[in-house]
Amino acid sequence: MGAACDADRLNRKCMKCKEGAAVLIIRVNDAFCRACFKEYFIHKFRAMLGKNRVIFPQEKVLLAVSGGAASCSMLSQVQEGLSREAPKKLRFMPGIIYIDDGGACGRSAEERQRSNALLKSIFTETGFPYFIVSLEQVFSLPASVLVPGTSDPDPSNLSYKQAVDQYVKEKQTLTEENVASAVAQLSIGDSVYSHKHKLALERLFSSLKTLTAKEDMLQTLRQHLILHIARENGYSKVMMGDSCSRLAVRLLSNIALGRGAALASDTGFSDPRYGDVVIVRPMRDYSSKEIAFYSRMFNVPSVFISGLDTKTHDKASIQRLTESFVTNLQSDFPSTVSTIYRTSEKLHTVMPPQSQSAEPASKCLLCLCTLDTKEDKASAFHATLVSEQLSQIKLQDLSLDAPGQSAEQCCTEGQGCGPGGCCSSNRLSSHQDLKTLLCYSCRLTIKDMVATNSLPPYIITEAEKRQKRSQMKMEISEYLLEDDEEDGD
Repeated sequence: MGAACDADRLNRKCMKCKEGAAVLIIRVNDAFCRACFKEYFIHKFRAMLGKNRVIFPQEKVLLAVSGGAASCSMLSQVQEGLSREAPKKLRFMPGIIYIDDGGACGRSAEERQRSNALLKSIFTETGFPYFIVSLEQVFSLPASVLVPGTSDPDPSNLSYKQAVDQYVKEKQTLTEENVASAVAQLSIGDSVYSHKHKLALERLFSSLKTLTAKEDMLQTLRQHLILHIARENGYSKVMMGDSCSRLAVRLLSNIALGRGAALASDTGFSDPRYGDVVIVRPMRDYSSKEIAFYSRMFNVPSVFISGLDTKTHDKASIQRLTESFVTNLQSDFPSTVSTIYRTSEKLHTVMPPQSQSAEPASKCLLCLCTLDTKEDKASAFHATLVSEQLSQIKLQDLSLDAPGQSAEQCCTEGQGCGPGGCCSSNRLSSHQDLKTLLCYSCRLTIKDMVATNSLPPYIITEAEKRQKRSQMKMEISEYLLEDDEEDGD
């Protein structure tokens, strides 16, 4: 009986053309031949962009490529859409960015050079301008990265339809000459970093006590670098290669990390949290199985690069545990990922009136999402804060009553603490001051840090600026008019 079933599977016809022999089965009844599968894969990418109408003609779009199969397949789709043979050509102007995070993941200099050389050869063949940026460069970013930009539309592009009509009227096409001129105008960035920044990055990640916090911090710093390069070079959109399977894992892990208020931004097609630069995810309809088949069948080049969670056990971090849970469940119940993904499509963020503006104080210092910590006293978050405060008071009382060396002796006897160290009072006050500027999830990440003075300078500078601004507002609060008083006058 089993042999007969296997024979039936081998003799199945393509579900689309009904003629060619099926070479792969994506789901139970979705059997495709080679040609139809390629057409299906390409159509899904174009349909995702066409349905959302976020990317306008002649707009500069930065493709964030990590070297994996998903992001490299995204790059391949953009190449396909810009080719002369494409029936419905893409009209935007692409660029490529790769963040070399080897310093945070423990890769040697030789491994980083090898992977960068392989990626550089892939990027050069596309003809697109590319940027290979080391993660160490976050220590030279300006504080303006953490200030949300304005998202006012360009008067010449009031709507998607008007932009397309103008494009057709002027008969502007993205030819090979346009791409060549774009490459000539933009500087091609390479992964260059100083020894001082390398040591600073190592100190930052060694101060994080858990792998969960390290992965979260790595994602945050990577986003800040991409955002800076996009703004610096005039890119208004950034394409991420997040697949359906990856977003399903992220949705569940973010809930466990306390990012429930930001789920719509973290997993949706478009993420407008940065204002002037919008994150889009055109690969979110593809499963990891579809991407693996397409990459293998059509020789899409990719580079395996080890990360923080490479060769770690299933319980090493919340993200790793969630990934293992979803993957194992998917093998027994094939609709697991699609069910989680469809749930994420229904999520929407309710924007309070004060978050409509680009006021930095209403945004989280790290992830730039709307702060979710201003809740009523009857909320669960307020109860958590009260519990933490009581626990800190109890610990301080115990440390004062305990005989032996004091915190000052610990920091002065060469045990690795120093100013702002693990036992210093400056460290506690720094943590407390920083908490007021963070969302709930980022508070948990900072809570796992030994010392916040190891953060990049642009984060500390912006934190001090916001704290001074908040203090000044409190000092003059009695002279300010409330909104309801202005309306009454």
